[in-house]
Amino acid sequence: MSAWLLPDHIADVLPSEARHIEELRRDLLDMARCYGYELVMPPLLEHLESLLTGAGQALDLQTFKLVDQLSGRMLGLRADSTPQVARIDAHLLNRRGVTRLCYCGPVLHTRPGSPYATREPLQFGAEIYGHAGLEADLEVLSLALDGLRAVRAQTLSVDMADARIVRTLLEGVSLNAQSLAEVHVALAAKDSSALKVLTRQLPQVTRDGLLALTQLYGDERVLLEAEKALPATPAVQQALAHLKWLSGRLGGVRVTFDLADLRGYAYYSGTNFAIYARGAHDALVRGGRYDEVGAVFGRNRPAAGFSLDLKALVSAVSPMPLRAAIRAPWRDADDLRAAVAALRAQGETVVCALPGHESEVDEFHCDRELNSVAGQWVVQSI
Repeated sequence: MSAWLLPDHIADVLPSEARHIEELRRDLLDMARCYGYELVMPPLLEHLESLLTGAGQALDLQTFKLVDQLSGRMLGLRADSTPQVARIDAHLLNRRGVTRLCYCGPVLHTRPGSPYATREPLQFGAEIYGHAGLEADLEVLSLALDGLRAVRAQTLSVDMADARIVRTLLEGVSLNAQSLAEVHVALAAKDSSALKVLTRQLPQVTRDGLLALTQLYGDERVLLEAEKALPATPAVQQALAHLKWLSGRLGGVRVTFDLADLRGYAYYSGTNFAIYARGAHDALVRGGRYDEVGAVFGRNRPAAGFSLDLKALVSAVSPMPLRAAIRAPWRDADDLRAAVAALRAQGETVVCALPGHESEVDEFHCDRELNSVAGQWVVQSI
C-alpha cells in the first residue's frame, strides 16, 4: 500500500475548496456574532467519560479512543462538540441567565454518517443556554436559516419533529432495549406492518398512536391530523402547539413535518429540526432542544442549538467569486517592495511572479498588475 494513500472517507482539502470553506466559515461566524454568540474553542480530545457521559453516550460508537500516555486514562477524539460546549457553560463560565456560544472545528467519526460523508467533518454550531421558552428555539432556527442564506444556499426547507411525542406514547410501557430499538427502526422507516407485529402486546392507545405516526408527515395539515389521531395528553398537545408556533414564524421557507422522525431521539428533549437545500444529498443542518445535555456536568438547564458540516455545505452552495488580485514582478528593489507592502496594507492581494514563473497561473484572479511607469509603481488593469 502506498504511504501517501489516506484512510477511507478521509481526504485532503485542496486550494479552491479550502478557500471556499474558509469563506463559509467566516460568514457563518460573522452571522453568529451578529446574533450575540460568543466563540469558544474546545480541545480536540478529552477524557472519555467527559465526552460520552449523559447525552454523549449516543456517540460511543462514533468516537475514536486512545490511552493517555501521561495519565493512563482513556481519551476520546470528539465526535461532536455539543457535550464540550455544555461543559464549558456549566463549569468554566457558570453564568446566570442566558449564554450564547458558537464554535467551529474538526470532529472525528469512526464511521461515515452516510455513503458520501467524510469521517472528519468541520463542524460549525451554535448553542443557547438558560432559556426554556420557545423564543430560544426560534432564535437558533432563525440563526441557522440566516447563516445558510448568507452563504447563498438555495431553496431552503425546514422539516420539524418533536421527541416528546414518541417518548410520551411509550411512557410506562415495558419494552427491553432490543424491542425498543426495533420499534424505533420501524417508526423511522414508516413500516406499519413491522410496527403492528412489534406492538401487538402494547396497550391499544399506545399501539394506535405509534401506527398513526407512520402516516403523519407532510405540510401543516399534519398537525391538524395529529390532534385527531394521537392521544390528547398534555405533553402531546404541548409538542404539537410548539411545532405550530415555531413553523408559523418561519417566513420565506417551506416547512414540513415528520412526527415519526427519530434521528437524535436519545439526544433531543423537545422540538428538533433539519434544514435542506437544493443540491444537498442530505440535511445541511440539524438541531433542536436538548435540555438534558448539561445534567452530567451538574448544571441541568435549558439548551437549544444546531450544527452543520462545512465540508458538506461547500458542495451544496455556489462557489463565491474569486477575490481580485494584483500581479507584481519580483525584483530586488526597495521601491518595489515598498509599493507591494503598501498595497497589502490596504487589504489588496498581491502575487509576486518569481523569476522564470511569470506565465504561470494559480487560484487567484489577477485582474490588475503593478508596472513601473515613469519611475513610479502604478497599478494598471490587465
